Amino acid sequence: MSIRLVLLDSGGSNLGSVQAAFTRMGVEAPVTSDPVKIKNATHVILPGVGAAKVSMDRLHENGLIDVIPTIQQPLLGICVGMQLLFESSDEGETQCLGLLPGRVKKLQAQPGIRIPHMGWNNLSVNTTRSLCDGLQDANVYFVHSYAADVSGYTLAQTSHGNTFSAIVQKGNVMGAQFHPERSGTAGARLLKNFLSL
Repeated sequence: MSIRLVLLDSGGSNLGSVQAAFTRMGVEAPVTSDPVKIKNATHVILPGVGAAKVSMDRLHENGLIDVIPTIQQPLLGICVGMQLLFESSDEGETQCLGLLPGRVKKLQAQPGIRIPHMGWNNLSVNTTRSLCDGLQDANVYFVHSYAADVSGYTLAQTSHGNTFSAIVQKGNVMGAQFHPERSGTAGARLLKNFLSL
């Protein structure tokens, strides 16, 4: 099967770095908000950096708010893009896409635990699903202040003070709280796993 990947135009500042990660893999990753191009894609990525409300506003502005729930092919949200897949976020009391149940919550500062969480953490994988192949104990890079609780949709988790979801999946809808485009070989492995679905 020929891969036709698109990145949704969420306005996130990581669009370029996600594109570059796929370029290193020999895969084109055009940015679009065109419903026809999205429908014709084999794989769709929702990147995101910054605030949930700003990203949701961008999705409203470019018409993606109505397109994303209709996506049938594999869909991967990255960082804030993953958070937008849930019903809502503590960040600005934002209503999100509702493709995954639950609310994204602010990480809690504790002695020795700084927020935002910026740095490398090991993944604890609790599934045999192919999205997580080769990622047990992988060291990946996080930059965030909000996260989703561990639930029945959690494929991998990690901890920064509290334990939270690092990779989630419900059907064709998937998310990575970390930045695979900044996570070296482990991040590239996640992206290759995604493209193999």
